[in-house]
Amino acid sequence: MSAKTIVGVAVAIACSLGCISVASADQASQELCPADNGGLILPKGFCATVFADVEGAPRHIAVAADGTVYLNAAIRHGGGGEGPVVGLKDTNGDGKADIVVRFGGDVPGGTGIALYKDWLYLESRGSIIRYPRKDGEIALKGTPEVVVKDLPITGNHTARTFAIDGQGNLFVDLGSATNSCQEHDRTKESPGINPCEELKTRGGIWRYDANKTDQTFSENERFATGLRNAVGIAIASDGRRYATQHGRDQLYENWPTLYNSQQGSELPAEELVLLKEGGDYGWPYCYFDGEQGKLVLAPEYGGDGGKAVGQCADKLPPIAAFPGHWAPNDVAIYDGTQFPKSYRGGAFIAFHGSWNRSFGPQSGYNVVFQPLADGKASGKYIVFADGFRSGKDGVEHRPTGLAVGPDGSLYIADDAAGRVWRITYRG
Repeated sequence: MSAKTIVGVAVAIACSLGCISVASADQASQELCPADNGGLILPKGFCATVFADVEGAPRHIAVAADGTVYLNAAIRHGGGGEGPVVGLKDTNGDGKADIVVRFGGDVPGGTGIALYKDWLYLESRGSIIRYPRKDGEIALKGTPEVVVKDLPITGNHTARTFAIDGQGNLFVDLGSATNSCQEHDRTKESPGINPCEELKTRGGIWRYDANKTDQTFSENERFATGLRNAVGIAIASDGRRYATQHGRDQLYENWPTLYNSQQGSELPAEELVLLKEGGDYGWPYCYFDGEQGKLVLAPEYGGDGGKAVGQCADKLPPIAAFPGHWAPNDVAIYDGTQFPKSYRGGAFIAFHGSWNRSFGPQSGYNVVFQPLADGKASGKYIVFADGFRSGKDGVEHRPTGLAVGPDGSLYIADDAAGRVWRITYRG
């Protein structure tokens, strides 16, 4: 019996005990699927390995063409002399990172991170900076260049996430400083400021040039408006731009004469939008009612609890909606070929989970898949990965970052316990 046949038999026996074998016997000694999928619940045929457990709070992910994984993962409680960026590499093909390095010195980290040309771009407390990178390099050295500076970071929603398209357009989320642009933020029955002056500098997507340095924030680079907090931004291979929107809070708490506790928990829907230049998606004047399937007028601006539409008839609705307060923290368009054909071109969305559902349990804490075609939803979403909050390992996990690797694997980051998973398809 040949060595290759022996390996194949060993794989078959191992998989009869709870594993799914790799595509060929040559790979069998390297990467096998753990029986518990790293604690996650996945559709049949998918396998998850714990790629790494890192110190700090890993947020968004970028994966280089050579398979190196980068995280924007600031150390908690003000520490982190080694830097906020983590470089990870699996050199032996077992689905786990065996090289883990930190770099970036004392540069403040954040959430956003991306690779473009020969650079690694990083959000750093009101700026977008970049480090030069050579193919195969993991720990990056040198002084970073400032690409964009003076981005506003006061008030709420200070994460400056971003995405870069093939032409070097750098799209940056400038989330709102307030919940709903009230005269007194998050205060019972406080009216909305009309017009909402905050929209001049917040609550939208701004566009810059990833090929230039020392750009300074101004009102003039606004690309789209009416997005309360578009933490997830993704560019599809066909050039379409997508973003998630965190819906506003406190409909019931601030307007108890118009909403009951259950409505406050279920409204508004979270959103996936198709980003259009000059597009207005409604915040703070409107919110999306998932039950009715339409934008309705917010109570701060004369809304009556969900019937009045008013100016919202002229705003851009989402292409897909999800349960309220799930908190979509990232989106990745699946442009790989490893997963079944039904996944190609669709969106994976990481939901960080709710904190403010007054009726019933908190929910979310999962990764969903939304099929897309021609820039529109082409079916209902499914919960793709679950079990993050199950406590199977005694630890709570909250998904916050997504990336598709060059081999079509899906990476998920968790900022509650510092874990990164790698998901593959075995059939």
